[in-house]
Amino acid sequence: MKIYTHIDEFKQIKNAVLTIGTFDGVHVGHQKIISRLKEVALQKGGETVILTFFPHPRMILHPDDLNIKLISTMNEKAERLENLGIDHLIITPFTRDFSNLNPQEYIKDVLVEKIGTTHIIIGYDHRFGKDRSGGLKELQNHASELGYDVEEIPEQDIDDVAISSTKIRNALLNGDVNTAESFLGYPFQLSGKVIKGDQIGRKIGFPTANLFIEESYKLIPSDGIYAVSVDFKSGQLKDKSAKGMAYIGHRPTINGMSRNIEVHIFDFADDIYGETIRLNFLKYLRDDQKFNSLDELKEQLGRDEVKARMIS
Repeated sequence: MKIYTHIDEFKQIKNAVLTIGTFDGVHVGHQKIISRLKEVALQKGGETVILTFFPHPRMILHPDDLNIKLISTMNEKAERLENLGIDHLIITPFTRDFSNLNPQEYIKDVLVEKIGTTHIIIGYDHRFGKDRSGGLKELQNHASELGYDVEEIPEQDIDDVAISSTKIRNALLNGDVNTAESFLGYPFQLSGKVIKGDQIGRKIGFPTANLFIEESYKLIPSDGIYAVSVDFKSGQLKDKSAKGMAYIGHRPTINGMSRNIEVHIFDFADDIYGETIRLNFLKYLRDDQKFNSLDELKEQLGRDEVKARMIS
């Protein structure tokens, strides 16, 4: 898959089959749209193109809303789309200037002249252009003149996408990673860089890798202990995996102040400071809790590990 970080990087291709959206999480609802995109491209001998935006439009149009949390980072989204076999991913910066294009400019200058679109797959509720004044009707009105076909994704499918996104976010905020997985079609993921902690876990026999999530907009599941698998994304261990258990919380046993994300990787002693890893959340094991001593915490972690090792 070719990735373009601005629409201006994209060179017009012959017979582009296009869909547009944020595709947060690339969940099972999105995957139905992507399957149709690939099907049409195969029929027409074309190439699949997804036009997405970053930052998320809501971040620009509603900058004071600090509650916007996304299921996937842009890197996670791109990797997922590549795995699904998309040919081209255009990540265009969403700005107020871009949002103020009138619908006709957007269709003619961006979709047709920049991308070379011959077939557009769009949801019934997709809006674009100044004051969100453009939609399916405008695309249909210009189709013959500009030489493309428009296909509407059924209302039921679009509603399923919105419902799925809401259910995934709510499930994660309640620690229900299994429900989230059922809607995503894969385990929820957190990716970040390993940083130094205060090494209390090491002192009690459960060394942890502390994870720094650079993207402040990334949704973090509720506090607790989780069974996870760990993918190494950089360094000598790149492309290898391991099992472990992750902790999200404020470490009440030691009166911690900040919210930490840590993972104890089973049967592992390598130095991975500075490396990037990804956690795949498999099962919620228990709530975060305060213990009377580090010995009590160590005993509970031992029980947690037994449970986590049994989960594949």
